[in-house]
Amino acid sequence: MLPLTEGFYYILICLIQAPAHGYGIMQDVEKMTLGRVRIGPGTLYTALNTLLKKELIIDLPTTDSADSRRKMYAITENGKKTVAGEIQRLQELLDNGRKSMNTGEE
Repeated sequence: MLPLTEGFYYILICLIQAPAHGYGIMQDVEKMTLGRVRIGPGTLYTALNTLLKKELIIDLPTTDSADSRRKMYAITENGKKTVAGEIQRLQELLDNGRKSMNTGEE
């Protein structure tokens, strides 16, 4: 799945913090990015379905009958490994960019 899109990345790191429902994920991403990234409902649910198919997340069984329409999602171990791989990939990009910038100043 690497590289992850920015939307997939933020959905997964939101779910590392705690399981969440779709609307909560949208709010968490917006808050985490100070409003820079906003994931609309259509984009979010398409992304969630892709992440479910790739087994990077699971939907949790609903225990509250009053809130049975609201699905809760949680990240899987494979999802956590994917995020770790993406962080490593991004770190390499940053390190190489910084090296290039410092080399150019000499």
